[in-house]
Amino acid sequence: MNPIAACPEAGLPCFDALSLQLEAHGYVVVPEGLPQTVAEELLRYVDNVDASDFHRAGIGRGADEHANRFVRRDHIHWLHESRPDLAEWRSFTDALRTQLNRQLFLGLFSFESHLARYSPGDFYKKHYDAFRGEANRIVSLVCYLNSNWAQGDGGELRLYTDAMTVTVPPNYRSLVLFLSEETLHEVLPTNRERWSVTGWFRLNQSRLDRVDPPR
Repeated sequence: MNPIAACPEAGLPCFDALSLQLEAHGYVVVPEGLPQTVAEELLRYVDNVDASDFHRAGIGRGADEHANRFVRRDHIHWLHESRPDLAEWRSFTDALRTQLNRQLFLGLFSFESHLARYSPGDFYKKHYDAFRGEANRIVSLVCYLNSNWAQGDGGELRLYTDAMTVTVPPNYRSLVLFLSEETLHEVLPTNRERWSVTGWFRLNQSRLDRVDPPR
């Protein structure tokens, strides 16, 4: 059975359920889990982003990042959560981070996120968001902004867990949380334009000689 938390408007009771099911199963799926006000803010933001502000997504991080069209074909635009027009998104993710730390003692320090645009035919092959012990992404968050998504439109998120394979259609306001180091996943080829916001709750690995900001 898929762990699905009731989430009427993503208040603290919903965050409690998210935390408990993430701890128990390593992932949680919440239909309509993204509050309507946050979804509307993100859609307004999408409408105001110029196409030139997107770039082809790569694999790897930092100096090791490179494009590979055999692995992924989406285009992304990094969000700067401090922007006034992303205040609802920032408030939502801050509250979720606080609750995950309070309940699961994860020590999550910061958050980074990007918009992802998948054109027809785009996909992202099986991958982990972080490799155990080598990165600071701990919990992944995916939210969808696609209205009237129909069977046959493709673009599903597929999670591979120890217990089962979970397929999540990218329906409007659906929310998915999973453990970044432990959850193998992929995005199946889409047959229509597909929008999502993907983010990561991170540890702070700054040192005296190196600051570790998001991204």
